[in-house]
Amino acid sequence: MSTYAIGDLHGCYAEFVALLEKLNFNSTQDTLWLVGDVINRGPGSLECLREAQALGGAVRCVLGNHDFHLLVVARGGGKQKRHDTLSEILAAPDREPMLDWLQGQPLAVSQGNTLMTHAGLLPQWSVEQAVAYSREVEQALAGEQSGRFLTELFGNQPDRWREDLEGMDRLRFIVNVMARMRFIDAQGQLDFAAKEGLESAPAGFAPWFQYPRDDDPHLLFGHWAALEGKTPGAKVRVEALDTGCVWGGSLTALNLDTGERVSVPSQQQGER
Repeated sequence: MSTYAIGDLHGCYAEFVALLEKLNFNSTQDTLWLVGDVINRGPGSLECLREAQALGGAVRCVLGNHDFHLLVVARGGGKQKRHDTLSEILAAPDREPMLDWLQGQPLAVSQGNTLMTHAGLLPQWSVEQAVAYSREVEQALAGEQSGRFLTELFGNQPDRWREDLEGMDRLRFIVNVMARMRFIDAQGQLDFAAKEGLESAPAGFAPWFQYPRDDDPHLLFGHWAALEGKTPGAKVRVEALDTGCVWGGSLTALNLDTGERVSVPSQQQGER
């Protein structure tokens, strides 16, 4: 019985299947943690989403920014973007059960001292706080107002946490931290302009994992393909799992029991 955490699939279905085969993954015994962005940009978005749903209780998945984008397009009145590969999902006969499954996934998954989110953990938040904030978003997505929630979800404000944030401002910030964050300043202010490697950090900002914490959680995240699975200068125990499969890199799994990484090469020819 093993637990594996796999980086961003982004619709790379052939590589997903190849990696599961290389791991000898057994859905009746093993557990799979998916770090979000299951879909979009790659050619097998529909197949990846179907497979993740079909694995049932063997999968624990968190929502990434591209997963939210699909929900906003499908149920929040959003528009597809130029490089999206969502049309097959939107036209599929089983689209509604798949979307229901996706909309029911959390922003954070924890086990013991290990926490998985798509983008990371704000240094000012504990693991317990992150899980509690994730539940707030889950409740909003499950509630009668989920359509309005998805309509108003995207935006860059507020860009700093306050415990007294309420309503959509509070929920939007929680989503932005766990699904979109890269660079922050020492007070936890988010920057959304810089999306490349560490050299693209704005003045006064640094990667969220370069700020020390008072506790010592084991943090798993994806989202940041430009890091190529590395976290230079990290001040926390952290594992970057997005190794850029959809951009021509590789798809990587981390064995949470042994710490071993297993990868398969990309079959894509994508460019960031």
